[in-house]
This record gives sequence, C-alpha cells and structure tokens, in this order.
Amino acid sequence: MSELRLEDIAKRAGVSRSTVSRVINNQPNVSEKARQRVLEVIKLTGFSPNAAARTLVSQRSNTIGLVLPHSVSTFFTDPYYPHLIKGITQACNQYDFTLALFVAGSKEYQEKLLPRLSSKGFLDGVILQSGHQADQSIILELSKTNLPMLVAGRPLYDDEVCFIDIDNIAASEKAVRHLINCGRKKIVIITGPLTSTVGLDRLSGYRNAMDSSSLKYNDNSIIESDFTEQGGYNAMQKLISSKPDAVFAASDMMAIGAIRFIRDAGLNVPKDIAVVGFDDLPIPMVNELQLTTIRQPVVQFGFKAVETLIELIENDLPIIKRVLMDTELIIRKSCGFESG
Repeated sequence: MSELRLEDIAKRAGVSRSTVSRVINNQPNVSEKARQRVLEVIKLTGFSPNAAARTLVSQRSNTIGLVLPHSVSTFFTDPYYPHLIKGITQACNQYDFTLALFVAGSKEYQEKLLPRLSSKGFLDGVILQSGHQADQSIILELSKTNLPMLVAGRPLYDDEVCFIDIDNIAASEKAVRHLINCGRKKIVIITGPLTSTVGLDRLSGYRNAMDSSSLKYNDNSIIESDFTEQGGYNAMQKLISSKPDAVFAASDMMAIGAIRFIRDAGLNVPKDIAVVGFDDLPIPMVNELQLTTIRQPVVQFGFKAVETLIELIENDLPIIKRVLMDTELIIRKSCGFESG
C-alpha cells in the first residue's frame, strides 16, 4: 500500500486538507465532530505524518542550527567545543529538537551558507558562536532575516542582538583579586585576542582589579595571545623580563603553556610565580598542575543557550534577550594560597 498523504486522510474523513493539518498540529478552529472523524481515520489507517509533512503543515522543522564561524582545526583542537556541544545536544534531546552543525571557517563558505540558513522551513532558529570582530558580518546578515538568532558570546556591537555569555569582566576581576589577596604585587596578564569580546572583557577585569588595589601595571604587563598552550608559552617568554610574581592567563591552555615556560626558565610555580587560568575544563593537565582557575559552566551554558533560543522561537513578537551566567573561582596550588 502506498504511503498515505494528508489529502487521502481528508478525503476519507470528508473534510478539507487544512482541517487535517489543524488536527495533526492540535490547532484551534476545528469542530469537535470534524476532529473526531479525522482522528478516527488516522487510527484506522495507522497514518503517521513524516517530518517533512509536519514541516509543511506547521512551518516548523524542529531543527536548530549551530554555526561556528571558525576553522575546522579550531573546532577539533579546542577542548571548549566538545563540552559546549554536549550541553546543546542535551537540551535539544530534552526539548525534541534536532541539531544541525555548520563550521563556517571561510568568508566564501559563509556567503554560500547564509541563504540556506534563512530559507523558510529549513531551521527554526540558529545559535552563532561568536565574539570576534570577523564574525560581525555574519551576525549582521542573519539579523536581517526573520530567523530567530542567539549569539553565544557577547558580540562586539550588541545593539538589537540577542546573546548569552558568561560575565567575563567580573570573572577576571575575581581571579586577579584572588592573586592580590594572596599577597602578589606584580601581576601580569596573558589576554586572549583583543579583536574579541572575550579578550577585551577579561583584560577589563584585570584592569579593574589592579586599579582598585592601586597596584602598578603598564603595557609591558599585558601580552595578547591566542588561547593556545604554545601561545601561553610564547607570551610568558616575553613577560618574564618584567619579573612578575603572578600571571593571570585568560584560558587554561595558555596557563599550561605559561607554567611550562616558567619551569623551563628554572623557576617554581607558585613559589616564584603564581598562576591562575580560566575555564576549568576537564582536561588532565589542569589537575596535574593543580591549576587555580575560573570555572565557567560550559555544558550548562550550551543547555541554557538552547532554552533561550527556543524562547525566541516561540515568542510571537521580537524580543531582545541578554543572558549573563556566573562563574566560580576554583582554588588549587598554582596560586600559592594555603588555607588555614
């Protein structure tokens, strides 16, 4: 027997195709008598509308897109992304959404991708992992469409853009204040890229803490890097001439690289130089080095991003959502703090 269509159900029930659509999607404006006739035919025939049919009648695909405007190599080497996607997929499973992943590492691919993302019925909404200056064009283009969009990571220009992020300024200020409370006086920082809000905000937190404590710092106290272990190593190599007694690295991978250089230079962590990182991702070296760090809730962040996007999808009127999530300072031995 060939697969039944909505028209077949409508003919057998003696109603219009649109009435069948309304019954299937539990919509109003259907008489109880007609609803029962349609349900009876569905029961007798064992009719089950496929995903494509549901999309056609409801204009919803129950699919959300995750767009990563970075290179494929970054996606597979940065330990942040597996934990982010874990939270996103957990939420998609709980709320019965399918996740479509797009790694848009080049401008050419982004230009090809945009019409597909915004085509009617393809996606219900999109999460764009961002925060870099180079991502502004894709944010701008997507915001011109009717597709609900949530940016994961505060965009550089956030007017009229919905986003979710952690409070990077407060988190970094917390990390540097801890080093100050540990008695450190000459604190330097390895920032992330200053073309990103993450790099800029974590630098702002460092400056806030240093300014409020009247500790001195200058341009030589600040080195920009790229969130990688080798980047942290290279940055610490430049900072060592400042003779710091503490370093705040804006990611755990950079902190690991900084510790490697400090040891290669014949110095001790934390006796000579205390180190605090940022992320607290469950990677072995964080525990092996007993790294004091800022824990950001990456899995929960991904989960909350999906919940926020669903709220945007289901809201009839456009709304602007800005969500900031809290972080936690995790104290281990690398900062030199001794309890009691």
